[in-house]
Amino acid sequence: MNKHSNYDFNHVLCLGVAGNFAGHLEQAGETPDFVHVQTQSATAPKGLFPYYVPNHPAQLGQNPLSISQIKYPDFLANNAHLQAEPEVCVLFDVTYQNNLITKLTPVAFAAFNDCSIRKPNAKKISEKKNWGADTKGIAKQFITCTTFEKGGELDEFHIASFLKRDNQFYAYGNDSSVLTYSYFHTTLTDWMIEQLNTQTDFGPLENLQAHIKTAGYPAQMMISLGATTYTEFGEKTFLQPGDELFFYVYNATKNHSEAVLNHAKGVQKTLHNSSILHQTIV
Repeated sequence: MNKHSNYDFNHVLCLGVAGNFAGHLEQAGETPDFVHVQTQSATAPKGLFPYYVPNHPAQLGQNPLSISQIKYPDFLANNAHLQAEPEVCVLFDVTYQNNLITKLTPVAFAAFNDCSIRKPNAKKISEKKNWGADTKGIAKQFITCTTFEKGGELDEFHIASFLKRDNQFYAYGNDSSVLTYSYFHTTLTDWMIEQLNTQTDFGPLENLQAHIKTAGYPAQMMISLGATTYTEFGEKTFLQPGDELFFYVYNATKNHSEAVLNHAKGVQKTLHNSSILHQTIV
């Protein structure tokens, strides 16, 4: 297994897929945001949103990625309604022709926390996603990905997440196979290429061609594929300073779910072929 670490993401356009996991938007209270967004099918994602755009003159131009902490949005006092979002992110090489994207080639994947402020009146998804440095989570370990087609390396992986509060551990998101994403494999990459080339400024969505131009037609993009559903605890629990988060993208053929929880608790020291993110809310 090859692992990458210490990627420099300062020149990488970072995006997320909205609504790619059945039930997540409903749990997050974000369904009303997309009431006027038309999709090609009932199960299709709602769109792509930016959370880091290199060279952007406003908030989106500040790199929010952290391997160790999430900065609590103190400008919202103690009522930020802050929730973590356990996901897998994939780093893609990008091929262009006449400034349009023709191909996304996977390079590697990792555990990702698309941490979000639940703002019911936000005009754009991105307003909930980046409030400065240390407001997104990314694992240091990236696992090599040579294909995004069916049967590729990623197919064996699950996403699991836990919150530690007052020395108690709680399952935060439901342990989920990546194969339970609504769109995956070439269905997802074809959809993403279409969105990147055609998505306009509408409702909570933004003109992606404008962001790609601002970012200087970057050679790479990192795309988080969507958050799993929450456990009952995760759905009702907002984050507070002092909380610890443990996110895992783990190979379910090499690790039992019990071993993953034991790793979070410090009982088990190693996991096989896994990407691990541990963050503290500060």
